[in-house]
Amino acid sequence: MEEIVNHLVSLTKEISGYIYPNEIELHWGLLVVIYPYITGLVAGAFILASLVKVFNVKELQPTYRMSLLTALAFLFVAPLPLLAHLGHPEKSYEIFLTPNTSSAMAMFGFVYAWYLMAVLLLEIWFDYRRDLIVWTSNEKGIRKWLHKIISLFSKDISERALKFDKKSVQMVTIIGIPSAFLLHGYVGFIFGSIKANPWWSSVLMPIVFLFSAIVSGIALILLIYMVITPLRSKEIDMKCLDKLASYLFYIMIIDFSLEILDFIHRTYEAEESIKILAELVSGRLFVSLVVIQLLMGMIIPLGSIAAVKFFQVPNELRKSIYFVSAILVQIGIFSTRWNVVIGGQLFSKSFRGLTAYKMTFFGFEGLLMSLGLLLLPILILFILFKILPPWDEARSN
Repeated sequence: MEEIVNHLVSLTKEISGYIYPNEIELHWGLLVVIYPYITGLVAGAFILASLVKVFNVKELQPTYRMSLLTALAFLFVAPLPLLAHLGHPEKSYEIFLTPNTSSAMAMFGFVYAWYLMAVLLLEIWFDYRRDLIVWTSNEKGIRKWLHKIISLFSKDISERALKFDKKSVQMVTIIGIPSAFLLHGYVGFIFGSIKANPWWSSVLMPIVFLFSAIVSGIALILLIYMVITPLRSKEIDMKCLDKLASYLFYIMIIDFSLEILDFIHRTYEAEESIKILAELVSGRLFVSLVVIQLLMGMIIPLGSIAAVKFFQVPNELRKSIYFVSAILVQIGIFSTRWNVVIGGQLFSKSFRGLTAYKMTFFGFEGLLMSLGLLLLPILILFILFKILPPWDEARSN
């Protein structure tokens, strides 16, 4: 009890202006920041994979399976931040037993289940089925039985069956593209539909969330590809890397344009909240929004990749620029989620005061738990790479 009192006392020292007592402490913390960040990585990675199967971008073939497995690893973890945030996470299954179609949060369970079961797992299964069957004929022990179980004990590798697999992958991918849009677009919809909060209430919010998700997913795959390939003592395919950087560059331009359009729209409307929002941006969010999100996470990576495209840059320097740019993009997108979730709770509904957010280290809402949730998908991805190698040389001939 004493810790809670001390926490509230420290928060009151950070308050400026006038604010209601029930708005002193934020209801959504770091875990809710991580939730849209992870779901964005899932959507972005899957959309990158779809470029290979649907749009036949052959340069990205080395990252196709890697993108699918990355999307799966992060999708496994996607609901965990929300579950950890709930007071009684053991009751979360009830949203499936008593569906509430009027609740955007509740409907996430159905969107998540559809995307996991009907899209991502199906595409991975059809794409790997032949390889799984061939692998089991050359393996022994646990690994053999694991691959048999994953293949559902399938044995048919006839030409007709393989054609069906190929068509199924393409069909599932086509269905998966709007599903990926729905998975993350609805996260932006949750915030954009809250009319009482002028920081969130914007028709562009779902679109901005979606394109920033694609940016983060492409940047993540670029990072994974650049780290994993040298560790396997293989040469990085520069055509693949350049194509990844090109898509990252073009989507970032769209994302940046949408964010600027959203800013212009808010400024032009100049509603009664414009004064407190200007105070918020110039004060509490200046570092996270202007410095980290805009400068570090958007302008510097855009300028760096543009310089590579316009000038003759040696391969090693290009790799370094791409790598650093992708890291800055990840920091910028995470800052974007922070500015939306945390920033939207820092001002009073009276538009006359600002509060602050105090991050703790331990506990379900603490930094330690959040770091664990961010590292968990990497661990899952490592295991998936061991079970289902995505490398070209691992494919059965």
